[in-house]
Amino acid sequence: MGQITLKSVTKSFGETQVIPPLDLDIQDGEFTVFVGPSGCGKSTLLRLIAGLEDITSGQITIDGKDATDIPPAKRGLAMVFQSYALYPHMSVRKNIAFPMRMAGIDPAEQDRRITQAAAALNLTDYLDRRPGQLSGGQRQRVAIGRAIVREPAAFLFDEPLSNLDAALRVGMRMEISELHKKLATTMIYVTHDQVEAMTMADKIVVLRAGYVEQVGSPLELYRSPRNTFVAGFIGSPKMNLIDGAEAGQHNAHTLGVRPEHIAVSETSGTWQGTVGVAEHLGSDTFFHVHETGLAETITVRAPGEVSFTTGDRIHMTPRPDQLHRFDDKGLRIA
Repeated sequence: MGQITLKSVTKSFGETQVIPPLDLDIQDGEFTVFVGPSGCGKSTLLRLIAGLEDITSGQITIDGKDATDIPPAKRGLAMVFQSYALYPHMSVRKNIAFPMRMAGIDPAEQDRRITQAAAALNLTDYLDRRPGQLSGGQRQRVAIGRAIVREPAAFLFDEPLSNLDAALRVGMRMEISELHKKLATTMIYVTHDQVEAMTMADKIVVLRAGYVEQVGSPLELYRSPRNTFVAGFIGSPKMNLIDGAEAGQHNAHTLGVRPEHIAVSETSGTWQGTVGVAEHLGSDTFFHVHETGLAETITVRAPGEVSFTTGDRIHMTPRPDQLHRFDDKGLRIA
């Protein structure tokens, strides 16, 4: 079981409140991602759940039991940090076994859990190596294995892929998602990378300055962002936000349209502009268009190879059914 509930939880450091009153429900077996820019409070929130920071007020329950004052080691949670924190003089087997040895678990049971964790993480052939003989991705898997053998109610991941290069990040992202399906255990994952959030989460919690801006599935946030902050944060490249009046949309203060929902043409379209930078990626082409009279830059994502290049004048037409309208407070207009 791994249901976690936060009720009116706050956190202050001295006179500074970093987490205003916050309510959140995380269901058993759910993969929940906390996402937001640096300083938004996502890691602090994770540490409050783990018990590594004391809450200032409110209540945290785990499987219906009040865990607010329970020390971290007794909450039944396992945390995986950005740094691997492995013991360099120990083998992979001993690193994974360490928390079980500290808990006094029977050696035969330790071996059983190590074997299962190593199989799930493709580490069976590396159990007798030391961390210095492993790649960054393999070291992170060892850190995850050390968490798995504790058989926790939930896993807490604090930006675990930040130290990996781009290719390893993609691979580990898939491995963690597959691991979640195998274990069917609650996972809470912190990242500033919205692509990680979109590809891994059952539920995304978007945070800004300690406030929850929106909670929902990846597609709910993509299709129906609650405000301009979520609209501009979720999606890659991010949504274009332009002046509603300039775009002829007088019923909206701000008009939003995603780059992939704009068609381009040489001859005709709703808007015009000059290509500043064209990024030709093969599968997609990104245009950063200036001199539109609507915004400093409008980004367009066209499928495949499109021949426009820097300095070309192009015409753009947004899909009418994919326009997002926001009022003067930045809130979505239904």
